Amino acid sequence: MYKLICKDGNAKRGEFATVHGVIQTPVFMNVGTVGAIKGAVSTMDLKEIGTQVELSNTYHLHVRPGDEVVKKLGGLHKFMVWDRPILTDSGGFQVFSLAGLRKIKEEGVYFNSHVDGRKIFMGPEESMRIQSNLASTIAMAFDECAPHPCTREYMENSVARTTRWLARCKAEMARLNGLCDTINRQQMLFGINQGGTFEDIRIEHAKRISEFELDGYALGGLAVGESHEEMYHIIEKTVPYLPEDKPVYLMGVGTPANILEAVERGVDFFDCVYPARNGRHGHAYTNRGKMNLMNAKYELDSEPIEAGCNCPACRHYSRAYIRHLLKAKEMLGLRLLVTHNLYFYNKMMEEIREAIERGEYAQYKRRKLAGFAEGEQE
Repeated sequence: MYKLICKDGNAKRGEFATVHGVIQTPVFMNVGTVGAIKGAVSTMDLKEIGTQVELSNTYHLHVRPGDEVVKKLGGLHKFMVWDRPILTDSGGFQVFSLAGLRKIKEEGVYFNSHVDGRKIFMGPEESMRIQSNLASTIAMAFDECAPHPCTREYMENSVARTTRWLARCKAEMARLNGLCDTINRQQMLFGINQGGTFEDIRIEHAKRISEFELDGYALGGLAVGESHEEMYHIIEKTVPYLPEDKPVYLMGVGTPANILEAVERGVDFFDCVYPARNGRHGHAYTNRGKMNLMNAKYELDSEPIEAGCNCPACRHYSRAYIRHLLKAKEMLGLRLLVTHNLYFYNKMMEEIREAIERGEYAQYKRRKLAGFAEGEQE
């Protein structure tokens, strides 16, 4: 259940109560696609750096180790040793982005596994069953993430199918939550708004899916090739047509600047692979832009990644040492940078929540963006 605590302009400060704990929003979900954060970051580490929600992927866990295996082991929370909320993506995006050969039909999608090539079918009911086996806190509805760009006719047909699939997802989840052997019988369902950069299709779809009275709503199919300005425009025009008393989730977004802009337009939930991926490539997020620790200028730098940062890496290690680890290809270097970056994101979300509560979000956003621009370094 979502409780709107206060607003500052369109920026929302809320709480989302789940069976696995209360989520303070706006929130950034730390991405552990296959049940682990890339970069050797444990669930104990996630707690230390202030992670509220972990996100895993239905498609990847279905392929390996198999959702039935996870169910037999007590569900994803027990499997990962994580007692806070987990959101599982429906697998739709992966089906449409990873699978080269696929056939989209009304019943679902036929495709080949990217791991071993075996034939797989996934539709709304299959996605719900897999997510029920995983026993995540929040399940995402199965949708089609249409290619960008595509024709208006393709998008209209795709969105109509996604709406029909949503009805099937809701019915199947209700059935699964009523079964005695279901691990999490209070699993929640978020629907996904699609429509690409077609403003009117987005708005109409937002109105339509709002009628389903779901636990939350997501904006999908953004950050897939359109400009930042186009994305911000679509968010701004679409969010007002989604229920204000439900959380809004912007899928797969994004940079710190993207998050600041989207919060201002009413978004509550975010996820992105950037902090972990950039960390694994030697890049650290700071309040003065991104820092490339592979640069020679850090060879003798005894300062932490960022002065005043309270993450485990900054509390104990120098830029010089982390750079040495990266150059020596030691896993610890990647682990420290990924931990720092996730801490930076989680801390920024905490600051965002405080700024909204104080009614000072616009000033906070301006200061933060100015800091990023002033010190951007690659």
